Amino acid sequence: MLPVHMEHTMFVKTDGIVLRTVDYQDSDRLLTVFSRDLGKLTVRARGVRGNRNANRAACQLFAFSEFTLREYQGRYQLSESVLKESFHELQLDLERLSLASYFAQVVETVALENDPLPELLSLLLNSLFALSKLTLSQELVKAVFELRLACAAGFAPDLRGCVVCGNTQPDRLNISQGVLQCAACSGEVGIRMPLTPSVLAAMRYIEQADPKRLFSFRLPEDGMRQLGELTESYLATRLERGFSTLDLYKSLRIY
Repeated sequence: MLPVHMEHTMFVKTDGIVLRTVDYQDSDRLLTVFSRDLGKLTVRARGVRGNRNANRAACQLFAFSEFTLREYQGRYQLSESVLKESFHELQLDLERLSLASYFAQVVETVALENDPLPELLSLLLNSLFALSKLTLSQELVKAVFELRLACAAGFAPDLRGCVVCGNTQPDRLNISQGVLQCAACSGEVGIRMPLTPSVLAAMRYIEQADPKRLFSFRLPEDGMRQLGELTESYLATRLERGFSTLDLYKSLRIY
């Protein structure tokens, strides 16, 4: 008969991305992993801070890997890993690093244990890829991530038309209610922000686009600024919280 402490031990294999790392004891690390099959997990990686540890690369922030985990009584310990993508370019640029950290912090806030959201994992991977390897503006990647994440998390705004009169080209977004309104229409209470037709078209595109084509649109500088203000305010309002990583990113953009 197996020893009691081994009776309910099992191994699981899943792809996941490291959202956060915390050094633990002398050489271990606690990982917050957003996995494809199991949702958000806390994983203990023993000895991973040692230079020769085989799992070291897969346990870095933003690393996307195949993890083999030993599960015992609802706790996970890393057994093996295969690194698929490190996104190491993000470590070379403080602005992009802080923006990627914002993405990870938002996903950690939204994700739940035992609640896999493959669409959300795909969005995070695509956003990190765009941020680290494509020649796209940070403003575009950030706005796409914020609005599409709201949709994946169940907070999609209703962008069909004015909730009061039905006009398909209204000029306000009520970020408190997640609906469109005309400036002259009353009805839904809440914070209303202006939007131009081109920005509304961009938001509709982001909401409906194929994941592989998410970043395939362009706006002039003023339009991109308005889009970014809308998506940032909308997400923060719907989640009812701010993010320290976003504050850091915005402070870096001032200089």
